[in-house]
Amino acid sequence: MVMKVYGPVRAACPQRVLACLLEKGVNFEVVHVDLDSGEHKRPDFLLRHPFGQVPVVEDGDFRLFESRAIMRYIAAKYEEQGPNLLGKSLEERAVVDQWLEVEAHNFNELVFAMVMQLVILPRMGEQGDLALVDACERKLEKVLDVYEQRLSKSRYLAGDSFTLADLSHLPAIRYLMNEAGMRHLVVQRKSVNAWWEDISSRAAWKKVMELAS
Repeated sequence: MVMKVYGPVRAACPQRVLACLLEKGVNFEVVHVDLDSGEHKRPDFLLRHPFGQVPVVEDGDFRLFESRAIMRYIAAKYEEQGPNLLGKSLEERAVVDQWLEVEAHNFNELVFAMVMQLVILPRMGEQGDLALVDACERKLEKVLDVYEQRLSKSRYLAGDSFTLADLSHLPAIRYLMNEAGMRHLVVQRKSVNAWWEDISSRAAWKKVMELAS
């Protein structure tokens, strides 16, 4: 049975899940959810996701929300198929989880706040808080300095192999560099930029970008 992914292809969190499915070569069906019209807040959708967010996946009778949990599920269910995205040893898996936590709490929250102020609110006709953007940028610079140090010693965040720790960053970095106009935060850091060029050139991510175009 084909896994169903509920959410717009252009949204960051669904893109995280789609990239994982494509890395693993898993067949899926995208069920579009119109965020602009508030479809994700309607009662029928709230039965799938009680917090009214995307994505949600349905794998037969099994339903799951939260993109990072979905990625872990896919990577574990199809562990023997495609690249190993979880890490091979207990220690490697722990490091992958460590960097997924960093991505969620130290990186993504800052990027989301910046994209909200610079991109989303202006699209809605509202003015963004540039002081907040400046504060987030300063914090993000310090986070990316840690990434630079790590990636100067390791090809990928969790070691020598591409894992969920790297994949999970793809949507937010793309938004940061393109729509938010903060490309300099990446390209001015040699190791971070090399890492970005590497992970964003993967066939699965390119396919996600094709689907979103």
